[in-house]
Amino acid sequence: MAELGALQEKIGYRFRNERLLERALVHPSFAHERQDPEIRDYERFEFLGDAALDLVVSHLLLEAHPDAPEGELSRLRAAMVNEPSLAQLARSFDLGRFLLLGKGEEGTQGREKDSILADACEALFAAIYLDGGFEALFSVVKRIFTPLIEAADRRKTYRDYKSIFQEYVQKTRKVVPRYQLIGKYGPPHDPIFEVHILVQGEVYGKGLGRSKKLAEQEAARQALEEMEALQ
Repeated sequence: MAELGALQEKIGYRFRNERLLERALVHPSFAHERQDPEIRDYERFEFLGDAALDLVVSHLLLEAHPDAPEGELSRLRAAMVNEPSLAQLARSFDLGRFLLLGKGEEGTQGREKDSILADACEALFAAIYLDGGFEALFSVVKRIFTPLIEAADRRKTYRDYKSIFQEYVQKTRKVVPRYQLIGKYGPPHDPIFEVHILVQGEVYGKGLGRSKKLAEQEAARQALEEMEALQ
């Protein structure tokens, strides 16, 4: 296996227990060929890393877009945490060079496969979590993903549905939409707001959210879909 110090430099994290890092690099094909109970592959780490990465990226997106609807946040996360993007991230670490693969995978360019690189990347994040806890994982993921979130913002990946709907209505109807608070439900510490969006007195969309702003965004999104105006 290549020198692990180089990999740790690339990811910006120094392991206290390098055995965790080593396991994150063992592909199932390698463990299967060796038939050694002491050699364990990264599949369980991959399972944990998938969940841990989703949690941290979700947190970062909530911070970056406090008024975005849940559906929009899910779309943003899916655009960042997927096989191609994780494989690209793994390549930036030169992760493929450090993987332990079986002969079959070596013979089919396994080190370059998106599926293997993405799985190993998730396993790597799990190893960081197990070694340093949530704080360590959060620090690494934030440093890596914050520029990606900012780049997505520059590309206007996040849509302000209220602005889009208002522009559309002003252009086609020459009026301004009105938002009406219909109700506030649930406990005081965790309320759900219901908002309707009206154009010339007619309801065009209904939205629910944990704040009035979120409910308004959801109502505007629904209205755009109903009017088939969302590009």
